[in-house]
Amino acid sequence: MAYRRTTAVEDRLAAARERLIDQAIEVVAEVGWAGASVTAVAAAAGMSAGSVYQHVESKAALAVEVFRRAAGREVEVLHRVLRDGDGDPVQRLAAGVTVFSRRALERRGLAYALLAAPSEPAIEQERLEFRRRYRSVFAEVVREGVAAGLLPEQDAEVTAAAVCGAIGEMLVDPLSESSHGRDAGRVVAELATMSLRCAGARPAAAPR
Repeated sequence: MAYRRTTAVEDRLAAARERLIDQAIEVVAEVGWAGASVTAVAAAAGMSAGSVYQHVESKAALAVEVFRRAAGREVEVLHRVLRDGDGDPVQRLAAGVTVFSRRALERRGLAYALLAAPSEPAIEQERLEFRRRYRSVFAEVVREGVAAGLLPEQDAEVTAAAVCGAIGEMLVDPLSESSHGRDAGRVVAELATMSLRCAGARPAAAPR
């Protein structure tokens, strides 16, 4: 008869895997993809390096899980602000850019790893997929603004792509270790204003 894991064993393994992924995120935030070896992650999670492979097939698979978990959280936060936040669509657009940028600047190491740090091909593929998800939620609020007469007629997908691209480009330098002295508040305000201009709204709608 084939061995079947008990519910208690399954729960224990699931909890260990969650701890592994959470600790791996912290390691990546601290030392980047290159420094996040299986040994380093295992030590942070309080397990042996060999035990890591009970939960993931390879280091690359672990990296993909880390990216999906960390980036997924950011998409969820952005989605809540853009779709369910306070204010009209233009105000929510500015708020979404503001919240995303502030969160990135508060966790620079992790944000840099997600947005720009050199990584293996599997992570680059994940970045492409998550860019589509970011564009999708931005395009939705732009369409809502157009429908409400608050934004001019436009291709919402193009505007969303431009906003996402500009955010990523403008955050790369502030997130790098050599640029920690730059005023984070000014960067956030500039990004919010830029997003409104890109969509054709008045910059005065940007949150202060």
